[in-house]
Amino acid sequence: MSPREIFALRDYLDRGLTGRTLSDARHSASLTDISDQTCLKGRLAELSGRSVLLAVSSQFLASLVMLEIDGIARRMLLCPPDLNAEHLQALIEDAEIDAVVTNQSDRFAASGISLIVSAGEDLEAATRARTERATEWLMLTSGTLGLPKIVGHTLEGLTGAIAADGPARGTRPVWATFYDIRRYGGLQIFLRAVIGGGSLVLSEPGEALADHVARLNEKAVTHISGTPSHWRKLLMSGAASAFAPRYVRLSGEIADQAVLDGLRQAFPEASIGHAYASTEAGVGFAVNDGLEGFPANMVGTSRDGVEMKIVDGCLRIRSRRAAHAYVGRRAGALTDEEGFVDTGDMVELRGDRYHFVGRRGGIINIGGLKVHPEEIEAVINRHDEVRMSRVRARKSPITGAIVVADVVLADGCDASRGDEIKGRIIADCRASLAPHKVPAMIKFVEKLDITAAGKLARSDA
Repeated sequence: MSPREIFALRDYLDRGLTGRTLSDARHSASLTDISDQTCLKGRLAELSGRSVLLAVSSQFLASLVMLEIDGIARRMLLCPPDLNAEHLQALIEDAEIDAVVTNQSDRFAASGISLIVSAGEDLEAATRARTERATEWLMLTSGTLGLPKIVGHTLEGLTGAIAADGPARGTRPVWATFYDIRRYGGLQIFLRAVIGGGSLVLSEPGEALADHVARLNEKAVTHISGTPSHWRKLLMSGAASAFAPRYVRLSGEIADQAVLDGLRQAFPEASIGHAYASTEAGVGFAVNDGLEGFPANMVGTSRDGVEMKIVDGCLRIRSRRAAHAYVGRRAGALTDEEGFVDTGDMVELRGDRYHFVGRRGGIINIGGLKVHPEEIEAVINRHDEVRMSRVRARKSPITGAIVVADVVLADGCDASRGDEIKGRIIADCRASLAPHKVPAMIKFVEKLDITAAGKLARSDA
């Protein structure tokens, strides 16, 4: 790629800026102002050619820094706020970090990094920097099993799905997401707002859901995304009645029919769909027909540069949007010899449609038989009395383990009918699932925890 073909995020800031804003619960700035100002207090030049760790406390400030250093730094590692502190030094070494941009300088005093640049939310006038290079974007996998992997992307790959959709037409959208923009799902929405043409309303850690939705309404949000767990939490809260987005998207977890139907009922005028994406494979595809799973004819064909195949029941994707490598101690190719990413997501063909059944690494063992918790949850969640569920294994002296389900009842459900509801759930499970998948125990709980990445927190305890 020749220098004249290299684009950075800031190069998109001149495209239809009027009326577009970036905001969170405490700040709001027009993209016009952001394009002519700096949050780095005149120290951007020091980051030229560096491998930079972006570690700031807020998504608003992270947005400002990303817009400034893309096209200047050699590489940029996005540090999510929930990163385990014990993993930080290993990741710094793996990514060959030699500079950090932060508003928490004390945190890196003993890191061994020689260049620490302070970032602030108070912007100062500055001359727009000239794009120098194609910055490598480094993102972390969820790291649920230990040290996260570092995944390398290019801006071209990250924006592949956005380019395929083209710029916004008509009234510019106001985007929001329940994700943090330093993770893949949230970054996609940030990029859509900057490149596709729109405003962006950022989530705020610890903000009460009702307050968050009130702020989304105040900012007239039209387009919003989140995981199915995010959306179930919203549907449970009762706050959905005060919200009327035009475009609702789910990704990051299996979107079962129950949550899709719940969103259709809550937002009857909205376009509702679910997308498949992962940090490694990039944005794979979107499904907009209101049904769980995806049509079988999507496999084996190339759509917008994305091709899929199924190997031993597992989805694999080949795409120009995929990451190009793992970085650091796990450095190496992400793909097989044909260029396909092994997603680890298991699917099952039912008629003319593939259905997601769970993660290959999330299988629980019941008496020597494999069980995908998500498959059982999909059956439980379709009951009118159920808002969400979590299936897990519990130790048993007889079989080694049994299936148990924690269930959150829907609003207004009469808990005194608990035995009756449990009976109906068990009966449906017996009619829909193999015997070893039927829960031996159902427990009603008030809530289920969601991780910082927006996914249902799972435990085998």
